Amino acid sequence: MVPRPQSSAAGVLSLLAEQEPLLKQHALKTLISLVPQFWAEISEHIALIESLYESPDLPIEARNSAALLTSKVYYYLEEYDEALSFALGAGTAFRQDSNIPGDDEYIETLISKAIDRYIEARTEDQSGAQAKVDPRLQDIIENIFSRCIQNGEYKQAIGIALESHRLDIIEQLHENTHDTSLLVYSMEAVLDNHFPLSYRDQVLNFLYPLFPSPRVDSKSPYIHSLTRLLVTLSNPTLTVSLLVSLVPDEKLVAYQLAFDLVEGGAQDFLETIRNDLPGGDEDQVTKPIFDTLRKILGGRESVRLYLEFLKKNNRADLLILKHTKDSLEPRSSVYHNAVTFQNAFMHAGTTSDTFLRENLDWLGYASNWSKFTATAALGVIHKGNFEQGMVILGPYLPGENGGESNLAGAAYSEGGALYGLGLINAGVGAISSGVEGRTIEDYLRNILKAAQGEVVQHGAALGLGIAGMGGRNADAYDDLKQTLFTDSAVAGEGAGYAMGLIMLGTGDSTCAGEMLAYARETQHEKIIRGLAIGLAFLYFGRQDQADEIAKELLSEKLTLPSGSNSSVWGVYTLALAYAGTPSNDAVRRLLHIAVSDTSDDVRRAAVTSLAFLLFKNPRQVPRIVQLLSESYNPHVRCGATLALGIACAGTGLQDAVEILEPMTKDSVDFVRQGAFIALGMILVQQSDASSPSLASIRATYAKIMGDKHEDPMAQFHRCGGRNVTISLQSRAGTKNTSAIVGIVMFCQFWYWYPLAHCASLAFQPTGIIGLTEDLKPPKFDFVSNAKPSLFAYPSSMKPPKKETTAKLTTAVLSTTAKVKARERRKAASEDATENEIRKDGDVEMKSEDVPSSRHGDRKESSWESLANFSRVTPAQFQYIVFPPNSRYQPVRPVSAREPSIKTGKGVAGTQRGSHPEKYAGGGGILLLVDEQPGEPQEFIELSVVPTVEPETAPPDNTTTARNIALDPNGPEAEMPAPFEYPFDDDDDDDEDESDEA
Repeated sequence: MVPRPQSSAAGVLSLLAEQEPLLKQHALKTLISLVPQFWAEISEHIALIESLYESPDLPIEARNSAALLTSKVYYYLEEYDEALSFALGAGTAFRQDSNIPGDDEYIETLISKAIDRYIEARTEDQSGAQAKVDPRLQDIIENIFSRCIQNGEYKQAIGIALESHRLDIIEQLHENTHDTSLLVYSMEAVLDNHFPLSYRDQVLNFLYPLFPSPRVDSKSPYIHSLTRLLVTLSNPTLTVSLLVSLVPDEKLVAYQLAFDLVEGGAQDFLETIRNDLPGGDEDQVTKPIFDTLRKILGGRESVRLYLEFLKKNNRADLLILKHTKDSLEPRSSVYHNAVTFQNAFMHAGTTSDTFLRENLDWLGYASNWSKFTATAALGVIHKGNFEQGMVILGPYLPGENGGESNLAGAAYSEGGALYGLGLINAGVGAISSGVEGRTIEDYLRNILKAAQGEVVQHGAALGLGIAGMGGRNADAYDDLKQTLFTDSAVAGEGAGYAMGLIMLGTGDSTCAGEMLAYARETQHEKIIRGLAIGLAFLYFGRQDQADEIAKELLSEKLTLPSGSNSSVWGVYTLALAYAGTPSNDAVRRLLHIAVSDTSDDVRRAAVTSLAFLLFKNPRQVPRIVQLLSESYNPHVRCGATLALGIACAGTGLQDAVEILEPMTKDSVDFVRQGAFIALGMILVQQSDASSPSLASIRATYAKIMGDKHEDPMAQFHRCGGRNVTISLQSRAGTKNTSAIVGIVMFCQFWYWYPLAHCASLAFQPTGIIGLTEDLKPPKFDFVSNAKPSLFAYPSSMKPPKKETTAKLTTAVLSTTAKVKARERRKAASEDATENEIRKDGDVEMKSEDVPSSRHGDRKESSWESLANFSRVTPAQFQYIVFPPNSRYQPVRPVSAREPSIKTGKGVAGTQRGSHPEKYAGGGGILLLVDEQPGEPQEFIELSVVPTVEPETAPPDNTTTARNIALDPNGPEAEMPAPFEYPFDDDDDDDEDESDEA
């Protein structure tokens, strides 16, 4: 007999009013199973059930059942806090119910709420609020930890432990497993999620001693994580102690760690390490090692090697530059600047000025600020060329006594040269040698104090700020402050930027007060804009410490002369304070500003700033800015293009490309400009095989550049790159400070074109540079387990074909046609007679032509061999292996990603696709272990830079613009060979020209 379904819980509910406790207990247990079906009916008696839970007349088991029943009723009423409170009171009844199938959703929701409440209580307890954790809640959490450990769900336990400040759980897991990958997971979790700075440092200091010491024999698999930890903490004491412990037995690991620290460490952090390293012993065993470490930590050794790498692998396509130059009107300053930036970016760090040498006439069209920009471009081209920086820019630098040239426009070349000098020595101005043994920073300070013209002061301030970036030089800051107080709009703008660069990331309240007070007093919008960005640099990476000042700046609505308001200060301050940390609160605030602020400039800056928060998760950015890219406001659309370009730079992310391609046809010129810039950033170092959109986009570029009717703003977009990528994080995964600063300054090209040169600070060479313990590059090969076409250089631009005019058909008389027809018939009859005679003779052999397509059908190799100093793109690092029989082996993994499939020529490889959401890491400068130390070694010859004294400025009768590309060390051009003009052929030439016309 089939039981009839129950239609009501009224009968069971009536038992709750009985006097007999056993009947009440039976009713409570029965109602627990009926809650999912009759919770609405049971909720009408919730007060009675709660009174039973508090009744002392019932046994504890009945009271626990009443609490569990109440909890479930509140759960269905979506009162989750009340449901959790009564579930905690249910005691054993809740634990027993969790084992019964059918209540999974209820149990999961209550456990999730329990974890949230526990985390909240623990956080308040750690902050000093002395919130007491409920012991019943503590028991539930402990059971969760135990269950996770028993089931091997260690990462889930680590996540809860980090959120609830339970570092003892992480220590317990490490003692049980000794798995270093769990430490790496813990470190990445606390760095890639938004935690307070104090707690973040507490966790990192707790994890550091648990990491095993890196060793050569273990190939230091976690040295990337260790580097990221040390750079984030920026604790010189910890770093020095680690380096000292590696000397002398593990000196190769120490050298590798030093090179990796240079890529992400701040200038003052590295300088403190250099000063704190011991001098070494007297028996000359450790002294050379520590001297080498100091040399590496200075930063110049890395830059020198990358400079050599870029020079050796320079594959810039000069035909693109020629096509662009010929397509644009050189007398337009916008067009001239566009070609200048294109040349500078394509040759950044290569020291190649071939294009400038061959186009001196074009350079002669530069005037005023175009001349400033063109001279500063030499700093981008020779970026890192410390030894020759003063020599190359010497003819254009002003005298240290403040005297300026009397030539027309010379001040612009002098200011540009000072700016370029800062770009050459970016971040190492306190170390690089200038004139008479002084540092570049001291040289620029003297020029700044002695200069009288605002253009030279502007260039000196920008150069000083970039060269001394993050150095926290109080004297340099005071010199810039004095320049600011002159209230010169041009000089004050440069000083505002530079003051923030010098004190980068300090969060100094005194400096912030001075800058903010002057910004409120001055009437010059240029100065206000410079101080706004400088103030944002001041709070770089300070996170919650910048919340108060950002809130104050966002609420301050000072109207600027252009109609904008001062909220842009708070936008950049907020973005740089949380740069690289996906803070949901910061993202939400920026999105709110982007759709609600009354100023177009502020809205554009807010959308663009999203990239600085989300660049570690580029796949999220297209989804976030999708709707913003369709906004009615063109400034919001422009900000969306830059946000996509910055966050997805170098990834080739197709989702971003699909959003940007339609925007290249936008009705507003500066939106098209932003779309072209963003596409150039995203597709840098992409090949036709890796990016299906590359060919069509390059064709669009060429079409736009050749369109005489295109708006100048839309044509100002070229961005090049062959051996560098654009990345806002280092190979170890830390924030790339100079890159973030450079891109922020680049975004200000909207107001001031010369600042676009700062984009070169974000250019990161992508290659493998192997070094021995003597820091010499040996000759060796390694294997890339990927098809060569996948990471090949883009195809070069083909020169345009010469158009030839078809000649007209010559008229033929009828009598002539009859004669030629008779001759053809006679020749045909003779051939037939000859063939009849040869029938019985030898057979004529016919050669068979081999189809030329047979070579094209050859299958492409699945691997290739590359030599030391070869280009390796970030996505390619995961395919790189060193064969086991190779003489040289790296002391750390080539890639931060572990290969998953054995394939190809090497021992290990991978067939995974590109994952732009995580930077591949690895590569760069690798220290090598020589497996055959007794055998002779063959090294790659590096270019030797001769020591040349700086030249004096050109004489008064020369034009500065025409000397801008001359390198004093280059060979002199030979005299042309004698020749005679073929006058007799003039008539023939005239006929040919008329045919071609």
